[in-house]
Amino acid sequence: MTRYLLRRLPSALLVLFGASVLIFLLLRLVPGDPATILAGNDATPQSIAAIRHQLGLDRSIVAQYLSWIGDVLTLDLGRSYLIGGQIGDLVARGLTNTIVLTATALLLAVVTSLVLSVSSVLWPSRWLKSVIAAANTVSVALPTFVTGPLLVLVFVIALPVLPAGGIPPDGFIARPDIAVQYLLLPAICLALPVGAALTRFLTEALETELAKPYVLTARSLGVSRWQIVTRGALRNALPTMLTALGIQTGNLLGGAVLVEAAFAWPGIGQLIEQGISRRDYPVVQILLLLSVAVFVIIQLITDIAHAWLDPRVRIGGRS
Repeated sequence: MTRYLLRRLPSALLVLFGASVLIFLLLRLVPGDPATILAGNDATPQSIAAIRHQLGLDRSIVAQYLSWIGDVLTLDLGRSYLIGGQIGDLVARGLTNTIVLTATALLLAVVTSLVLSVSSVLWPSRWLKSVIAAANTVSVALPTFVTGPLLVLVFVIALPVLPAGGIPPDGFIARPDIAVQYLLLPAICLALPVGAALTRFLTEALETELAKPYVLTARSLGVSRWQIVTRGALRNALPTMLTALGIQTGNLLGGAVLVEAAFAWPGIGQLIEQGISRRDYPVVQILLLLSVAVFVIIQLITDIAHAWLDPRVRIGGRS
């Protein structure tokens, strides 16, 4: 397993390096000058030039990149131009809120997909499969910026039982019952498309497993369908689900940007929006690079888990 991990690391590091270069260069193509925004409308050219020199924007692109990536590698994220404060503090606060939201949504999606998929193969009735298929289609077809307002319309306006947005005023730990109320709507909105995709993948994987010869042998020996599904087919279907889970986790992080905007959730998505709208290059650079790093790490963990569950993967990866 260690050899397999070491073989996967170079490609992950190469992706991160390429992403850092692209992010740095693309942001320089965005119209607008941070120095001009900081100086104000009535600033003189000399004042703007002084600010550009102070921020290091008058140096070459290569020098700016090397300085920035060197600071990132030493965990010196610098200060925000326009939002204000240390970037590390801004990212820590936003990342905490985003992790709480995405972890809750991921838990809901995984539990829902397990329950629905196992139920559909344990009790393969036509009406149950039709209901699950219809729910999956609606969940995938409706984007989060439509699902969010619909949830607010039902559970905030028509049935005022949940808060419309924001985070718990006393934090997530002080009052767990209050925290659940604030988390429920955005987590459901974020989990619906991911749960639907996972349900489809896992159901197809389970049905494929149940069509294999070992299942027929187990049935002839009197093994119950419950034991076949939960002890045999489900374990063999997990590698397929893990691959889908890694992909859907990336989609989950992307969808979190829209959900945070819809429910006024102060996370990484909201911080990215503020950084882009204010031309705050240092903040946007760090957040985009962090997003790529999280996605790469998730894919790496998924591959390792897949290799652990299916030895053929790591055996095939040996030279």
